[in-house]
Amino acid sequence: MNTATGTTHCDDLAKALEAFRDHAPLIERWGTELARRLGSGARLLVAGNGGSAAQAQHLTAELVGRYREDRPPFSALALHADTSSTTAIANDYGVQEVFARQTAAHGRPGDVLLLLSTSGASANLLSAAEHAHRLGMTVWALTGRSPNPLQLGADDSLCVDAPLAATVQELHLVAVHMLCETFDRAVENGATGRVAADATPGVDGKPGMVGRLVGRARTVGRTTPGGPVAPRKGQA
Repeated sequence: MNTATGTTHCDDLAKALEAFRDHAPLIERWGTELARRLGSGARLLVAGNGGSAAQAQHLTAELVGRYREDRPPFSALALHADTSSTTAIANDYGVQEVFARQTAAHGRPGDVLLLLSTSGASANLLSAAEHAHRLGMTVWALTGRSPNPLQLGADDSLCVDAPLAATVQELHLVAVHMLCETFDRAVENGATGRVAADATPGVDGKPGMVGRLVGRARTVGRTTPGGPVAPRKGQA
């Protein structure tokens, strides 16, 4: 019997990861669909509580910034990140409305609301899902073990089969990175139909000012002859 706490944690994660592999086709479908929608002008709203809020913000940072290679930014909002709105809504309407009211404010038909919860039973996420459906949004959920209320209230869900919240959150992060990888691949393959900003000509037929600036910005982090190699994500 293994009594090392750290090793036991790794063993639990490894066991859950084996079952998690079966979700790869779902994540692939989500990433491709998200690229198509965001590339057509839709928006991704993401929400979670506690550690799940951190995972939500991790995802939006990857989409607005970049995951690996350079690409255009896409609209993604972590609803908890606006602390003034969140605390004002909690104070005036109650904690259960902090995400629902922001969903009602920012959501539009065709947008996607992604909700993260280890329990799948958070009242404020369930309320947000209900409001999103009223607006004609699509609701996806990353949760813990099924069945759970959030899974049942979403259009599609990925339920991690693990007994501990820590393990669920760790696999949610794996899902976030897999989603970003699929998203970027779909963008690269032209799933969005977007035209790069630096390809838009100005009045003289040459790239406009914004296009030139974007084109120049895209060289940041790339190798230049005789110059240092800028570190990529994950490198120190």
